[in-house]
Amino acid sequence: MPRRRVALAGASGFVGSAVAAVLSDGHDVVPVSVPRLRSGARTADDVRRAAGAEADARADLVRQLVGVDVLVNAAGDPDASSADEGALFGANAVLPALLVAAATEAGVARVVHVSSAVVQNDRPTLDSSEEMVGFSPYSASKVVAEEVLRSAAGVVVRYRPPSVHASGRRVTSMISRIAGSPAATVARPGDQPTPQALLPNVASAIAFLATTDARPPAVVHHPSEGVTVTSLMSDLSGGRRPVRLPRAVARAVVRAAKLVGRFHRPTAANARRVELLWLGQAQAPSWLTEAGWRPPVGREGWRALGQEGPR
Repeated sequence: MPRRRVALAGASGFVGSAVAAVLSDGHDVVPVSVPRLRSGARTADDVRRAAGAEADARADLVRQLVGVDVLVNAAGDPDASSADEGALFGANAVLPALLVAAATEAGVARVVHVSSAVVQNDRPTLDSSEEMVGFSPYSASKVVAEEVLRSAAGVVVRYRPPSVHASGRRVTSMISRIAGSPAATVARPGDQPTPQALLPNVASAIAFLATTDARPPAVVHHPSEGVTVTSLMSDLSGGRRPVRLPRAVARAVVRAAKLVGRFHRPTAANARRVELLWLGQAQAPSWLTEAGWRPPVGREGWRALGQEGPR
């Protein structure tokens, strides 16, 4: 594989720093300084107009991107519970549109945009289709970004990781605390898959998409890492088995929480987290697996997180 110059937006962030570490082994990483944006844009057309109005920021990005082979966008606001729509749409929708416009002008051949599986909400199986629905301010900002970037198919690869876990990660610590408490519960039968991923695996997948000689499709979702609702609770608690709830009861609680979430948007994100921990969600086969990518860390990574305990 030839050595490539990979520009990385969000290089100091949670995902970006992990991607930089993987890419630096064999490739030249060029950190990209991005503007901090707030926006009132809520639709794809409004986002395009907002990005087009950032002429000075675009010119600065073009200067940074001239001469690079690939741009990875790992920047954005990762707070899935946030109600600050101005910050979310500025960072998660307008900024990606601005980056892609600048990359196109600079002659960058490929852009890997880090989206999220959250764009598909609770459909039975996560996949790489264009079926998306926003259910919270965060998910809506991610959906609109994908709608804008869809027109750049052939240049932009939209990568959808599920919930990403690592030592010190807030969501990981939260689940670890639950797993080690009497609240450690799952819906019966307990062997249903849940879309969760380890940070090293996500970073490896992004690096693969950025540097592979193959041409990835427009959308690539992260493949299943073999995690079930029970294995997640057990591994993050150091081996404690969760209590199995009647499935009908779990579904009723989730439905009620989602109903509340329609009127109180922050509740929608928490209802979705509970749904994934109790009922799980399937993941379709991914192009990554078909192209030969394999996750570098297996179940031992989850057990290691469980041995550390919540932080």
